[in-house]
Amino acid sequence: MENLKVLKNIDKDIWIFEGKAVSFYTMPYTTRMTVIRINKNELWIHSPCELSIELIVELKQIGNVKYILSPNKIHHIYMQDWQEEFPNAKLYSSPGLEEKRKDIKFNSELKNNPEPEWEKEIKQMIFYGSSIMEEVIFLHKKSKTLILGDLIENFDENHFSGIKKIIAKWVGILAPNGKAPVDLRFTFNKKTAGESFNRMMEWNFEKIILSHGIWIKENGKEFAKKSFRWVKNN
Repeated sequence: MENLKVLKNIDKDIWIFEGKAVSFYTMPYTTRMTVIRINKNELWIHSPCELSIELIVELKQIGNVKYILSPNKIHHIYMQDWQEEFPNAKLYSSPGLEEKRKDIKFNSELKNNPEPEWEKEIKQMIFYGSSIMEEVIFLHKKSKTLILGDLIENFDENHFSGIKKIIAKWVGILAPNGKAPVDLRFTFNKKTAGESFNRMMEWNFEKIILSHGIWIKENGKEFAKKSFRWVKNN
């Protein structure tokens, strides 16, 4: 019988959810949410996708939604819906998002180090260097999984068609050579980005979950080195 679960367990206490595609400058961007169970029964939600009855039911089966995070200023569309569905959960904004979404009451802004509530199980840092958007990245220690938003996009080569496929290849977001799109890369001070990259590479990871495109199931460090070639001093 076909497995109808909407949450996919990829390792102990970590799941992904494949959300609906959203239009980003007319490009159909697939979305992916990450769910981590910490402190035995608390659910940590990275980049929340659109809610559904099926998703809500499965979340309640594995734990209590406690922490809802936006990793950057783009990943915020469904934050308010989650706040309404899980009023006892804490919402965390990425740097600059509170100013952008004044309609949402956030509990705190994510910093360059993890919150005390999850520091034993999840590492956290800000990837500095961009003049327009700082992304907060994470490492689930137990599963050795790096979690990124838009610093790597890695779409299947057949996901786009026609002129959109040509654009996607030009901006650098097609597998197996996915990376940050060229417009985002141009906003970075490469020296500062290189320092963040070096700190990230000190983490012990094997997998990389991406919000957009094919995620990396093994040899994550080698993939990261290739994807971040645009950063100096790496």
